[in-house]
Amino acid sequence: MSDMRQPRIEKVVVNIGVGEAGERLNKALKVLNMVTKQKPVVTTAKVTNRDLGVRHGMPIGCKVTMRGAKAQEFLQKALSIRENRVASYSFDKEGNLSFGLPDYTDFEGMKYDPEIGIFGMDVNVVFMRPGYRVAKRRIMSRKIPHEHRMTRDEAISFMKEQYKVEVVE
Repeated sequence: MSDMRQPRIEKVVVNIGVGEAGERLNKALKVLNMVTKQKPVVTTAKVTNRDLGVRHGMPIGCKVTMRGAKAQEFLQKALSIRENRVASYSFDKEGNLSFGLPDYTDFEGMKYDPEIGIFGMDVNVVFMRPGYRVAKRRIMSRKIPHEHRMTRDEAISFMKEQYKVEVVE
């Protein structure tokens, strides 16, 4: 396989959805900071949902985006919590991977803090090949051809080879 066809991890996004602003959001920010050792960003609601009491623009969660070696290191830890097992439905058709972690205390060195409580989180992994910058750049941006895009099967085989992940049907 040529260097331009070799898949790689573009980024890992860790997200905690709280559903409300205030004390719980502050605790979630603290948890993400402890787990990833990076400053989290507050996410806001895109739509208004009266049944859930959510207004447009209201802070409802937080996330951290990691790239490079830090992202790979975090993914290794997160997969070890899941015992290197991921369900096959966790991969979408573009080959991205998403899975949840039930509690932050599963990470090494994290102790349960009764003041914080229990917080689960979602981990999203974006796979890309070299050359995807063509679609993102400002000048002369172009679409990525279908044969160069990542597929679900390629992402699954990449995870099996690189991270020794068992994909469960």
